[in-house]
Amino acid sequence: MEKLKHIISTRQFTDPEFLQGLFESANRMERDDVFRALTSPLRGRILATLFFEPSTRTRFSFEAAMQKLGGGVLTAENARANSSATKGETISDTIRVVSEYANVIAIRHYQEGAAEEAARNSPVPIINAGDGSGEHPTQALADIYTIKKEIGWLTGLRVTLVGDLLYGRTIHSLLPLLCLYSGVTIDLISPPQLRLPQRYREYLTEKGIPFHEGERLEGVIEQADVAYITRVQGERFASREEYNAVKDVYVIDAKLADKMKPEAIIMHALPRVNEISPEVDGNSRAAYFRQAKNGLYIRMALLKYLLA
Repeated sequence: MEKLKHIISTRQFTDPEFLQGLFESANRMERDDVFRALTSPLRGRILATLFFEPSTRTRFSFEAAMQKLGGGVLTAENARANSSATKGETISDTIRVVSEYANVIAIRHYQEGAAEEAARNSPVPIINAGDGSGEHPTQALADIYTIKKEIGWLTGLRVTLVGDLLYGRTIHSLLPLLCLYSGVTIDLISPPQLRLPQRYREYLTEKGIPFHEGERLEGVIEQADVAYITRVQGERFASREEYNAVKDVYVIDAKLADKMKPEAIIMHALPRVNEISPEVDGNSRAAYFRQAKNGLYIRMALLKYLLA
């Protein structure tokens, strides 16, 4: 696989060996961090985080990753309201200016395709940190890394994706990575109005990945190796009434979690609302906080890959 300049979509990742190398880099960084043995390969480099939508984990983990690697950070954590975007400045102009100050830019935007537009106008690497209901590639990298760490392998898995499959950009980004591994079967569980978009179903068919669609979680989650739960994204709905009709359709409680295989894991990109009960947090299958921590080290590995 050719060296990537920008990280816009997980469809850019076509080689499982590349992912394995990224995982090994992340593992080394986690080990070195624990033993306070991290070096500073990015000293003198600057990351700009341009976030036009709210974020906790993604922004903090990017900024922590850059600082742990010895670099500096410029941040716009509410760029929609506190940047020249309020004056009408375009994404392309913003990127051209910020790229004069930073060596890499992580951008989150409410419009699908914004990161791709940024990349077309940037002399420095652009990382898509979420573009509307499009993709969130670094989250998907953290997700696939989490599955490998927790279960030990990525082939032959049965993965159940639950909830908001229409707007869930983490799901949209995870699917191409799952398609790189043989023997994967996917269950798509959602209300009819939140089904996975047709283009992603066509992609699964094109890649020869068996998938099943349904509305009932019971009878399916018991077979899962991975249950990936998603938040219903109220900010994407046209009305509060539409959101309220589907927001609590699926709730993982302790009783349901205990029906899963003992070695299975429950994942969630967070934040959660009501879709996973806090009583599940102590269950050994609950991997979502470990998943969040893994995002730090996978982003460290990615920044080093792009800049070192």
